[in-house]
Amino acid sequence: MINLASRDILHGWGKFVFTGIGLGLLIGVTLTMAGVYRGMVDDARALIENAGTDLWVVQQNTLGPYAEGSSVHDDVAKDLLGMPGIGEVGNVTYLTMQIRHNSKESRVMVVGFETGKPGEPPYLIAGRPLYQPHYEALADIKTGLALGDRINIRRHEYTVVGLTRRMVSSSGDPMIFIPLKDAQEVQFLKDNDALVNERARTAANPAFNRPGVPGLLDAILASQSSSHFVNAVLVRTLPGMANTVSEQIQRWKHLQAYTKDQMDEILVARLIATSSKQIFMFLVILAIVSAAIVAFIIFSMTMNKVREIAVLKLIGATNNTISSMILQQALSLGVIGFLVGKLSATVWAPLFPKYVLLLPGDAVLGFILVMLMCAVASIFAIRAALSIDPANAIGG
Repeated sequence: MINLASRDILHGWGKFVFTGIGLGLLIGVTLTMAGVYRGMVDDARALIENAGTDLWVVQQNTLGPYAEGSSVHDDVAKDLLGMPGIGEVGNVTYLTMQIRHNSKESRVMVVGFETGKPGEPPYLIAGRPLYQPHYEALADIKTGLALGDRINIRRHEYTVVGLTRRMVSSSGDPMIFIPLKDAQEVQFLKDNDALVNERARTAANPAFNRPGVPGLLDAILASQSSSHFVNAVLVRTLPGMANTVSEQIQRWKHLQAYTKDQMDEILVARLIATSSKQIFMFLVILAIVSAAIVAFIIFSMTMNKVREIAVLKLIGATNNTISSMILQQALSLGVIGFLVGKLSATVWAPLFPKYVLLLPGDAVLGFILVMLMCAVASIFAIRAALSIDPANAIGG
């Protein structure tokens, strides 16, 4: 019995292969979109793990410090140390900004932390920790910075003394770590011109510049040039005490405290929820387009072989035999497309500006869906083939 699928593929292999490549590029884009979503989730969870904390203590009634703005006094850390169940605390600040290095701008998250406390990078791949209280920085390698590089962050210049890896924000921006006092100045203090104007306004206010109260104006001006706010206090608790300590903080300190599970829910289920819906819509559209292409190609190939199919019917080929031939052709196209798509996604994924995580499980699921899609798409061609009259084998 003639195998129409293999015969047709060998006869017009160029058209078949190029069709498979085109389908493969669509499948590659689909796998990449799934990888982008996986990368977003992995970035969010890497941020949680790299913080090295059990609780995030933030401003009351906020989702800070990553999903919303949060501002608390840095002396809250000392108050928390007196609570039972708490082992270590550390103040941190987070600020997303643009930095310029070697005529190139990069978007980064600047993190202020206290050495030896929660919030410090858990490891370095090169260099050393911060030894100086000012003007030294640790940078993620994704920033493109190297040891010894100097970068300007607002008014000051910082020297990169250590490098980290996979230290990113929930949106995938690489992190730069600087001392907490420097970070407080970067985030909360005004620039020089604004400070001069503020001092002039304060001095002109008779409530702050009273003749009979010496030192009042100087004290107020000093408070304007220093900051004692942070975005969050990171808390390491004793084993099994995270939930209890969280409840106590919210009850007695009038602050919000999130555990790891709660922060995971905030970042994954809320912060990237809209993006995940958009990616899902792209996946659905790409799947529909891919199915339509397969259906059209298989239908066209089948209709180009009307006489051959009629001859098969004439010599006694059953409907199951003809259907299996067309199905084999569709599945072969799917296999070629998937192989091209998987290879394409693997090649171009590292070129994306954000992290693309291609999981083996997604690839297996993708292969199953591609085969199912090709099988469904072949139904139109099978129906057309089964309706062909054997008399078409005779005559012109």
